[in-house]
Amino acid sequence: MTDVKKMDESVQELIKVKNELSGLDYNDERYDEVEEKLHDLEDNFVEKFGDFLEEVLHNVHDEYCPDNDVLLPIAYLAKEYSISSDNQYDVAPNSGVFVDADDYPGKNTRLVLIPNPLRIVMNIDKENRETLWTAG
Repeated sequence: MTDVKKMDESVQELIKVKNELSGLDYNDERYDEVEEKLHDLEDNFVEKFGDFLEEVLHNVHDEYCPDNDVLLPIAYLAKEYSISSDNQYDVAPNSGVFVDADDYPGKNTRLVLIPNPLRIVMNIDKENRETLWTAG
């Protein structure tokens, strides 16, 4: 059985390092070190939680966007997250993996993983999003 709390904490740690990396200039002496740390965290995450999340993603894809292939779970992480003072995570409406959602023809819908609580959200447009799955 998958430890949802540990999975959520792992995603939060990944995001903190992703945000740190996105804040560094490529010429920064710490860039390579932070990038390496991110890759190690991603590898560990996929090893520990990849099978579970891929199954969840297959179910989400089957229901909402059956014409799109399921990618590795880390592909569904946004490039950047905003984190509020009460540790709530959010992403820009154009974040996530582009999918053809049957319920929203003609929209640039995207799937993204957002933690605390860990969930898969479909960004539909600038004003609308739908939570498709929540861990736990």
